Amino acid sequence: MPAAAARRGAYRLRPIAGDSALGTPAFHPQVRTHAELTLPGRARAVALTFDDGPDPDFTPQVLAVLRTYRVQATFFVIGENAAAFPRLLHDIAAGGHVVANHSYTHPQLTTLSLGKVKDELGRTSDVIERVLDAPPRWCRAPYGEWDAPSLRVCARLGMEPLGWSIDTNDWARPGIGSIKRAVTRGIEPGSIILQHDGGGDRSQTVRAVSDYLPRLLDKGYEFVRPHV
Repeated sequence: MPAAAARRGAYRLRPIAGDSALGTPAFHPQVRTHAELTLPGRARAVALTFDDGPDPDFTPQVLAVLRTYRVQATFFVIGENAAAFPRLLHDIAAGGHVVANHSYTHPQLTTLSLGKVKDELGRTSDVIERVLDAPPRWCRAPYGEWDAPSLRVCARLGMEPLGWSIDTNDWARPGIGSIKRAVTRGIEPGSIILQHDGGGDRSQTVRAVSDYLPRLLDKGYEFVRPHV
């Protein structure tokens, strides 16, 4: 059996990336028909998520803001970026954040052959496990586009698919105010907020997060990591 395949076969026996609790029980996700768009559970619990990193300029800035307000988030990393900047994966996990899978090169999974989907998701899980000694439990498809075959691959690699309910469109750099309004006007219990710490100039995102976080904390919102 190839080494990469052997590692993928062991995913369900090891703790989640970004989770410091050793001895996490084996994880056997079901094959889903869709990605969850909101969180279940506690009132006023919401999730911050960041895609397309890690980035050597903007990921540390996002982490600094989250550290200031003692907030945890989920980082859906691109495999080739994670391989290039492994230290940043350690920094994310050390902050108590979740490191999750966002494919290796950011293609639309629904346009790929089954073998290419396995490669995109499997290689990224390999990188995360190699760096953090723990596999990812969460995966987000680029552009949020899943189909039945890619969802099967996701489950077989030991991951749950996660979408979002608030799209800030920060990738387009619409302005700090626009990003803030998307969050503050759209937020409700269970919201999952989509933002980006990689893929371009994310200075607007950093500023917007630093502005809206204290306001939402004052309103009683609790920022949590996704859980199963």
